[in-house]
Amino acid sequence: MPQIDWPLEQLKTYRGKSPKPADWQAYWDRALKELEAADPACTYEKDPVTVPGVECGHLWFTGVGGARVHAQLMRPTGFAGPRPAVLLFHGYEGHSHDWYEKLPFAQSGIAVAALDVRGQAGLSQDTLQITGSTFRGHIVRGVDEEDPDKLFFRNVYLDTVQLARIVAGLEFVDESRMASVGFSQGGALAIACAALSGQMGRTVAGYPFLADFCRVRELDYPNPAYDELKLYFRLRDPRHEKENGFFERLGYLDTQWMAEKLTAPVLFYTGLADMICPPSCQFAVYNRITAPKRQVIYPDYGHELLPGAWQEILLWLLEWAAGGQTP
Repeated sequence: MPQIDWPLEQLKTYRGKSPKPADWQAYWDRALKELEAADPACTYEKDPVTVPGVECGHLWFTGVGGARVHAQLMRPTGFAGPRPAVLLFHGYEGHSHDWYEKLPFAQSGIAVAALDVRGQAGLSQDTLQITGSTFRGHIVRGVDEEDPDKLFFRNVYLDTVQLARIVAGLEFVDESRMASVGFSQGGALAIACAALSGQMGRTVAGYPFLADFCRVRELDYPNPAYDELKLYFRLRDPRHEKENGFFERLGYLDTQWMAEKLTAPVLFYTGLADMICPPSCQFAVYNRITAPKRQVIYPDYGHELLPGAWQEILLWLLEWAAGGQTP
């Protein structure tokens, strides 16, 4: 098999090298209190698209900072009683995609909510105001602010929690059967949503982004997703005088610390040839999960569509929604 990182046996014991801020828990406790005080002011617009057995629409809510945030919402019709729900999260710079991609879930009786991340290719607003460059890179956006609450992804993580709470309150959703699902940036958000909301009964995370930033820089792969880390030092800190503080600040966002908070079963996908989200960074996350978990490894695959994965995810969630308990 290809080897772009450590041998598999070493990966299985690796627990990351990026620092965790001493006030990590207090930081997120404060953030969640801010969210609780915000009025989501939800609105819903039915989409004109016609799909047999499914109503498609647009959910809007106000997130922290006053941004109007958008999610696609798909409601299964023709099923009795409240339905299980899946929260879907997309990759970096992307959006919630087309309706048809979610049809296997919705037509199987699972409600679907697909978030558009602020400031990326979807319909959500980005209202964050910071000093310094906003030319490229949401990871480093706000990292130089005196207030750590100015980190861009803090607001995005809180949007995932807001969405979970809104979906749990819908009259056609069974709040005891909710799952978060995503790959890459979506994998990180699926984990953050589960960790911070406490409402997910299952989580699926494929090659999660935003993990073990120190290891990412150490490997220094040609990597468009993480290029902003290199650019930050070249443009803002060429002598690396602020390096320790930089990585500690990013620790508030690090997926590996979110992973420690998971309590419900997790299905995790890893490609050992991934040069976007390196295998060691993925294992740093997986190895910190203490909840029931299963990792599916693709030795020859990188940051790409993994054959059979989405079918496996659908069947796993359908079994659970029907009362099965297989981790």
